[in-house]
Amino acid sequence: MATLAGKVALVTGASKGIGAEIARELAAQGAAVVVNYSSSKAGADKVVADITGKGGKAVAVGANVADPADVVKLFAEAKKAYGKVDVLVNNAGIYEFAGIEEITPEHFHKQFNLNVLGLLLATQEAVKLMGSGGSVINISSIVSTTALPQTAVYSATKAAVDAVTRSLAKELGPRGIRVNSVNPGMIETEGTTAANITAHDGEFRKLTEAQTPLGRIGQPSDVAPVVAFMASSASGWVTGEEIRVGGGFT
Repeated sequence: MATLAGKVALVTGASKGIGAEIARELAAQGAAVVVNYSSSKAGADKVVADITGKGGKAVAVGANVADPADVVKLFAEAKKAYGKVDVLVNNAGIYEFAGIEEITPEHFHKQFNLNVLGLLLATQEAVKLMGSGGSVINISSIVSTTALPQTAVYSATKAAVDAVTRSLAKELGPRGIRVNSVNPGMIETEGTTAANITAHDGEFRKLTEAQTPLGRIGQPSDVAPVVAFMASSASGWVTGEEIRVGGGFT
């Protein structure tokens, strides 16, 4: 069932990992998708090919959402391609772990500029194209409330994302725009694999799985359908909420 038929969705950071799977799922539900990427054009082009190869609509647009000028260009390209935006998924983000002795201004600003400022800049432009209604889904994390050692800055960015979500839900609600966050737990992606976070024999993965009632870490395919639901009219009475997708990890 094409629950998003006729809708246009823009997914930031969609060249790989969770963002790529979200883009594919939204397209499978009938949306035309703008696949944003910052550095991996090849990855974004593959996602577009995956979508169009199944009869869907998608275009890849490069932009660093932490750069205000890039964000304006991104939404100009979205408007040029499809004329509007109905759904914005603020997925672009980075994580860098550091103990208190290693935290630097660069470490702080790099994460806040993308994870928080970039989200605000993208939403600012998206609402101009949403008309009288739309859905903004912010990809947060369970670490916004379940912080782990050496994640002080990253956890703070995700706590900020949740706060922004609640505030914008109240601000944009009168305009028919819903704002929610989806908060994944540990997800196995290219990035977490490269960083050795989700290695199958790694102690961090084993510890997480032992504390997760459903007994495993997540996959991008666990997150994408939840985002699609939040983008659809089936969640039309839901705004300002944080939806945890973490297998019960607390």
